[in-house]
Amino acid sequence: MRATLRQAARATVHLFLAAAMAFGSYIFITVLLIAATGAVTGVGIWLLPETVLLIRRIAGAKRRSTASWTGREIPEAYRTVTGPLRERLRTAVRDPCTLTDLRWLGAYYAYGWLTVLMLPLWPAGLLVDGVRRALLGREALVLPLLVRLADLEAGWSAALLSPSPKALLASRVEQLTATRADAVAAHGAELRRIERDLHDGAQARLVALSMRIGLAQRAYGADPDTARKLLFDAQDQAEEALTELRHVVRGIHPPILTDRGLEGAVRALAGSSGLGVTVRTDGLPDGPRAPAAVEAAAYFVIAEALTNAAKYSGSDRAEVVLARSRAGLSVRVRDEGCGGVDEGAGSGLLGMRRRVAALDGTVRVSSPVGGPTVIEVELPCVW
Repeated sequence: MRATLRQAARATVHLFLAAAMAFGSYIFITVLLIAATGAVTGVGIWLLPETVLLIRRIAGAKRRSTASWTGREIPEAYRTVTGPLRERLRTAVRDPCTLTDLRWLGAYYAYGWLTVLMLPLWPAGLLVDGVRRALLGREALVLPLLVRLADLEAGWSAALLSPSPKALLASRVEQLTATRADAVAAHGAELRRIERDLHDGAQARLVALSMRIGLAQRAYGADPDTARKLLFDAQDQAEEALTELRHVVRGIHPPILTDRGLEGAVRALAGSSGLGVTVRTDGLPDGPRAPAAVEAAAYFVIAEALTNAAKYSGSDRAEVVLARSRAGLSVRVRDEGCGGVDEGAGSGLLGMRRRVAALDGTVRVSSPVGGPTVIEVELPCVW
């Protein structure tokens, strides 16, 4: 009986919220009529995009409420309403999800009132089910109807609010367009960084090396000691130039990834980070390796996260978890520092997101003030 009461109470909360939203939708019809009148007459046509955005917020709240009850997320596939008034109007009117939201809102005027049935069900359920349970020892009969009523309301809402395949495809195209733009921008920034490193580092040292060798050639006949010293300096310059070139190569694709794989490269990275880093792997050593691009993205994500932890977290320990899944590679970096990461303050997370987005991956950052900071990355790939 206690489990039945808990389920009925949870269903009642869901139905109460649905009833409140239904009541609000009845009031919202006034806003719709004003917006429709303004659009027809042309006087208040600017209200139309704002009304569509308001409907999106209402539908989004209903999606979250339904997902909380059913445990299944309802995706959104809205087009972005931005730009001048004409463009905003065109986007608001032509977005397939606008019709989906209006269809749901119209249907909700009809089935939203069903939620009031919970009012008579509670006293009847407490009376009937209490007698059945206490005297007859039978299962509850009336209170479970509250759960069924909530399931019915949530099922209708989920079916009506689910975007059409056309809307999902349009949203996916828009997402890929933005991802491609970010990838192009990240690639351009990477090329500029490599060019700058070569120009300021290795190229400058090679020029100095060439000059010292030339001076040594001129001084070889007249002053062998000076020539020998210049050759020693040239050798030092050559070693420094090689170091610079290795640094540039590591920035493109670390050779250690090729030699030791992702796990070995991450353990080497953890050992040189200056933190006490615990590295755990789940299924990674088993089976084939991930594609080179995926390994490189995971490596640079971990390198950036550990660098940030060493510089800003105030913690001396961190944890890295690498896990293989059917969908791809999962990366999780956690530190017990002060938290409060600001992505707009040059923390490197923007570059991390761009690198991962180029592979159609996702990045989740949790960093409340006081810690901990957790960065989770999902990189899809075929094993």
